[in-house]
Amino acid sequence: MPATTAPVPDFTPPTDFMPHPTADGSRTLYSETIGEHYHSFFGAVAESEHVYIDKGFRSCVKPHLDILEVGLGTGLNALLTLAEAQQKGSIVNYMALEPFPLELDIVRALQHPEAIGRPDLIEPLEAMMSAHMEQVLSLTPGFTFQKSAKRIQEMDAVKAFDLVYFDAFAPKVQPEMWTVEVFNVLHRAMKPGALLVTYCAKGDVRRAMRDAGLVPELVQGPPGKYKMLKARRT
Repeated sequence: MPATTAPVPDFTPPTDFMPHPTADGSRTLYSETIGEHYHSFFGAVAESEHVYIDKGFRSCVKPHLDILEVGLGTGLNALLTLAEAQQKGSIVNYMALEPFPLELDIVRALQHPEAIGRPDLIEPLEAMMSAHMEQVLSLTPGFTFQKSAKRIQEMDAVKAFDLVYFDAFAPKVQPEMWTVEVFNVLHRAMKPGALLVTYCAKGDVRRAMRDAGLVPELVQGPPGKYKMLKARRT
């Protein structure tokens, strides 16, 4: 299943994303222009914790994980993963794709480390968010981080990742991110037995995953959302 060679639609996030409170007291970013937010209004931390940590990271029993995040966004998933890895003593190599990086001042305004009760992780979060593209950071003895401006359609990794956090904007905003071609790229990049998790539960997304050779499963969603998707590479 080769990577798509079709041109990638020219998507650029709007410039009016502003901090917005969510139900669990944590903050997200919201754009009135497109009616889109980076996290759930029912709880930014609650959503990320449920989808990416509980259903993703905690479902992987390997002590050494190679993780790919599609859509670094505000850095919340990476921050929560760092905190969880420290607690479990896991070794993590974390790669994040982010063609549209946020300014550090915007990230600071969200106060993610304070929201998860880990103000000691302010410096590591800022290091991740301000790192140069392709720079490899060793944030702790067991956690390395790297980000890339590549779009997922441009990635050529083969059997490289144990876990994928798929956190693109919603299909109505970025439909080009939820296609069979994209999931073909991810299928190739995932190791046998690897897991992909995403907040989305749409039927056409599930079919696209299946057509790419993944095995999707609907599971309980985060607060305010009935279902989400987990998918395995066999």
